[in-house]
Amino acid sequence: MRSVSRSAGLALLAACGSAAPPPDANSAGGSAGAWCDAIPRQANQAFPVVAAGSEWFEVRDLGDGVLALSEPRQFQEVISYLIVGRDRALLFDSGLGMVPIRPVVERLTSLPVVVINSHTHYDHVGGNAEFDSVLAVETAYTGANQSGFSHGELAGEVAGESFCGGAGRLVDTAGFRTRAWRATGHIADGDSIDLGGRVLRVWQVPGHTPDAVALEDRALGLLFTGDSYYDGPIWLYVPETDLDAYDSSMVKLSLLPGLRRLHPAHNTVSAEPASLARTVSVLRRIRAGEVAGVPEANGRLTFQANDITILTAKPVLDGRRADQGRGGSGLTVWE
Repeated sequence: MRSVSRSAGLALLAACGSAAPPPDANSAGGSAGAWCDAIPRQANQAFPVVAAGSEWFEVRDLGDGVLALSEPRQFQEVISYLIVGRDRALLFDSGLGMVPIRPVVERLTSLPVVVINSHTHYDHVGGNAEFDSVLAVETAYTGANQSGFSHGELAGEVAGESFCGGAGRLVDTAGFRTRAWRATGHIADGDSIDLGGRVLRVWQVPGHTPDAVALEDRALGLLFTGDSYYDGPIWLYVPETDLDAYDSSMVKLSLLPGLRRLHPAHNTVSAEPASLARTVSVLRRIRAGEVAGVPEANGRLTFQANDITILTAKPVLDGRRADQGRGGSGLTVWE
C-alpha cells in the first residue's frame, strides 16, 4: 500500500539536498508481507472485476460508466480511471508505466481516448507516451516533468520489496524508466470536458503538486481526487508540496455540492466525501501544533488524527518550497 513504510526509491533525487536511502520496508508501516495480505482490499471487492486480459492490471467496474484500472502488485497501488461517454472516453492518469496500459484501455473501449493526469508525478504519467491526446495544466513544473524520469530516479520502485509476489515477467526491473511525453493541449480551472452525454469539470487543486487537478462529474456526484485525497497516509512531504495551497484546494473540493463518492488515485477505488473536510481539519490542527508527529526516515513526520494520516516534513511545515520549474518525480526528499 501507499504507506509510511517505504520511501519510493533506492536512489532518490533530492531537489533541495542530497539523496537519502529509503527507510527499511519493515519499519513503521509493517512488512511487505503485511501489505500483500491486504490485497485485494475489502473496499474494492464491492465492485466486480472485469476481464481485461492483463496479468498486471486489475480492472473493476464502478458503475456510472467508470472503470478503475489498478496496479495492486506494486506498493504504490496506483489507480487510473477510464471514464466513458457516448462519443469518447477519458483516462484519468496513465499509471506507473511498468506495463503498457493502452492495450488494456483498448480492450475496454473502442472510443477515442484523451488522457488527463491528476498531476505529473512519475506514478501517474507512466503511460502518457502511449497516447496521441494528452491534456495538461500549463505550468513550468508540468513542462519539466514531460521529459520523463530516469532509471536512477526510479530504481527503488522496482526493488524486490516493492512488489507483492514479485515483479513478474512483464516488468523490466533493470531498466524501468518513465518515457518522455508531450501535452497536445492544455486545461485550466473550471474547464469542461464533454465526452458526449457526459460533462466533466476540471478543478485545479495545487498543493500536493503545483499542477494537481481533480475531475468532477456533477450530474453523478463523482469526484476524481488524484493524490489530493485517498484512504491511507497522504504524502505531503516532497519539496514541491505547498500546504497553504493544499488547504485552499481541499476546502474548495469539500464545498462542492452533491458529492456522493470519491475516486482516489491510490489504494481504494472509492472513498467518502466527508473525508475531504476531515483532512482540512486535521491539517490545520497539525499546523497549529495540536497533533504530535512521529519521526520517520529522511526527516519525515507522520501525523494521525480523526482517521486521517498525513506524512509530511518539517521544511514543508515551515513553508519552504523548491524551485517549481525543476519538476519532480514524487520521490524527492529534503536534506
